[in-house]
Amino acid sequence: MLYKQESGWKQLKGEERQEIINFCEPYKAFLNKAKTEREFVIESQKLAEERGFVDAMSKDVLNPGDKVFFNLRDKNLVLAVIGSENISEGVNFVVSHVDSPRLDLKQKPLYEDSEFGLLKTHYYGGVKKYQWASRPLALHGVVALKSGTKVNITIGEDESDPVFVIPDLLPHLDQKVQRDRKASEVLKGSEMHVLVGSIPCEITDEDIKDQVKYNVLQKLNEQYDMTEADFISAELELVPAEKARDVGLDRGLIGAYGHDDRICAWTSVQSIIGLDHTPERTAVCFLVDKEEIGSNGSTGLESRYIEHFMEELAARMPASKDDRHAVRRSFWNSRALSSDVNAGLNPLFKQVHDSQNASRLGYGIVLTKYTGARGKNGSNDADAEFVGELRALFDSHDITWQTGMLGEVDEGGGGTVAMLLAQYGIRTIDAGAALLSMHSPMEIASKFDVHEIYRAYKAFYA
Repeated sequence: MLYKQESGWKQLKGEERQEIINFCEPYKAFLNKAKTEREFVIESQKLAEERGFVDAMSKDVLNPGDKVFFNLRDKNLVLAVIGSENISEGVNFVVSHVDSPRLDLKQKPLYEDSEFGLLKTHYYGGVKKYQWASRPLALHGVVALKSGTKVNITIGEDESDPVFVIPDLLPHLDQKVQRDRKASEVLKGSEMHVLVGSIPCEITDEDIKDQVKYNVLQKLNEQYDMTEADFISAELELVPAEKARDVGLDRGLIGAYGHDDRICAWTSVQSIIGLDHTPERTAVCFLVDKEEIGSNGSTGLESRYIEHFMEELAARMPASKDDRHAVRRSFWNSRALSSDVNAGLNPLFKQVHDSQNASRLGYGIVLTKYTGARGKNGSNDADAEFVGELRALFDSHDITWQTGMLGEVDEGGGGTVAMLLAQYGIRTIDAGAALLSMHSPMEIASKFDVHEIYRAYKAFYA
């Protein structure tokens, strides 16, 4: 029997196609609302609480069917539906990351030059730096004031808000300075400074030499009670100010910032809060931070927070609370979808793909057996038996799926959190969406895939 993959849209007609287009409207709205890892976690917790999830630490005993969450510093969120089986028999994890490439403000970012107020940035994650120039940016984040108060800041999302811009060099004058640079240096990291002001303060004082900078500080103090020193204890991120938009006359695609990896995070949240029965295995949706910079830090998957919340779950379940090996056995019996994206076949640059093994937009959820680079370095490489189980699962639920690779051999490559999950003995595979323009300020995804990924995760949880 020949193995054949084709566009999922071909299977659908009129009303069915429109249902999928309608299904994606809440996703687009969520992308507009949650552009940072903190915002995504906070908004996802709200959705979960509306569907009956409660703080796990408020429960002394967990019984089958209970719905609980853990929130770590508004950077990690765990949603769990307790299954009928003992946790030592294994858990079904869907693990997505909620951080995306962006520009972070430096700790001392504000300065004045040529009568402009400017902010220095440090790019976060793998970006093509030139893509961030001459486009509207919004400022999101939190400031921990010296008083102990935490201030939330969002500027640039409302139509009436100002936005921020990195001024690029005009083509008339770039010949000697910029034109001969290689792509990675068309705009250098040290040049990614953002316009934040241009009007001098009204105060006449010879001691105030940087009057535009002073005026910017006045505005921040008036609106947020900030001083210049408060930048030191702030997490402020610049993200594209554009909204998620339909792409193409047929509206089959979504162009947006942050599909990587929020297309997987949103569907994993939606599918677990939509579970309408008690699963056999405990189902866990785990939203993680810091994947784009190596999963380090106290909120990245390297932090071993997974051990903490699993121990807390096991301690509250009557069948495992006195079993000190329950969590260790659970990991070895568990299955996980490292729900992350893959590079969809790009019609303009097909030469970097193996077209026979490349994932495609509109072909459903992508099973990526291995990622990595240079001989699968940094890859999990899922075992054949687990791949076979997922094939059978998805086929039995009539879910459209495909296989994919992250580019042709020796063209580059990349990694996900899959290998960090596999370190615990968890059987793991990458499973998510194919994207075009990954890591750009406007990534492109298929609406069909959003819907199919939701169905796939729900079947896996159940």
